[in-house]
Amino acid sequence: MAVSSPDLKAFLLATPFFGGLSDTSLDLLLSMLVERRVQAGQIVVAEGDPGRSMFVVHSGELEVRRQGHSGELIHTADLGPGDFFGEMTLIQMQNRSATVTATTPAVLYELTAKNLYAYYKADMPAYIIVLQNVNRELCRRLRRADERVAELLHQLRQ
Repeated sequence: MAVSSPDLKAFLLATPFFGGLSDTSLDLLLSMLVERRVQAGQIVVAEGDPGRSMFVVHSGELEVRRQGHSGELIHTADLGPGDFFGEMTLIQMQNRSATVTATTPAVLYELTAKNLYAYYKADMPAYIIVLQNVNRELCRRLRRADERVAELLHQLRQ
């Protein structure tokens, strides 16, 4: 179902994905979101599956895991309210890079590639802001990953 509520609007404005949008632009994007409720243990997206949408976490906790070279699942991140995931498939148009599983019941808001394209057609300046927000978050994640790799390499050399 599509969503709209003042509380949700305030919540979304405080997340990295929606920052800087005008009320009108945010209302349009809000009208394109679909609420998804998931139970603890439910897989939201699976590594390798086609991805045509991204999700914003409104409530609950989720874990991100990737399959290692030897087949084991490696925990890479925890997600909670305000986090978003799945955006890479919208930018890169490739399959899901990880599996995301709810560790508690969660409420997510889904934005499909089709709706993001409609947003682009309807409000290009706001679309650019959204892409800048996504890029900023991807850069933050890359910096954290670089720090972890550097720390692991440091530990291996000792």
